[in-house]
Amino acid sequence: MRGSIDGLGSSAPIGMMLPAVFADDDLAQRFVAGLDEVIAPIQGVLDCLDTYFRPSLAPLDFTQWLGSWVGAETDGGEPEQLLRAAVAAAAYLHRIRGTRRGLSEAVRLAFGAEPEISESGGADWSARPLGPVPGEARPRLHVHLRLPDPTPGDRHRLDTLVAAARPAHMPYTVQVTATDATDAAVPAERTPEK
Repeated sequence: MRGSIDGLGSSAPIGMMLPAVFADDDLAQRFVAGLDEVIAPIQGVLDCLDTYFRPSLAPLDFTQWLGSWVGAETDGGEPEQLLRAAVAAAAYLHRIRGTRRGLSEAVRLAFGAEPEISESGGADWSARPLGPVPGEARPRLHVHLRLPDPTPGDRHRLDTLVAAARPAHMPYTVQVTATDATDAAVPAERTPEK
């Protein structure tokens, strides 16, 4: 939270801007010096305003607020480095939302690990009409994430993230396992609501 800071000097002291008749007036100088202390944090923010809109340089609390402006998918519990990266990448992620790359990038930014994604879809081009449709007949999406020390909260977080970043029509499953484990967790099936 921004506020007054004891001993913060003003970049533009009011006493220097007073008419010459008040330059030697002790009472006037002390009076405006008190105002300088109140206004100095505002001037400090305005002098550095451009840095407040760079997630890598902004104060942490402002970065969280900035994340709500740009729609960054954060829950407030991630480490500072991952929070700043998610806020910085939010606009890019909105452009690729609903794609495999977009989902992979969102999971990587939230957890710091690459997910394994398998899906039923495919894309193809043909000069002849009525060609075969690529992919499987039933849509499906499976996201498997390997973490060094997974918790039940990680699985819930992944489930929430995949539900928000996947194509709306796509049923999905998620699985979180330990880095060393092989298929220790049981995936839970989620289908879109109609």
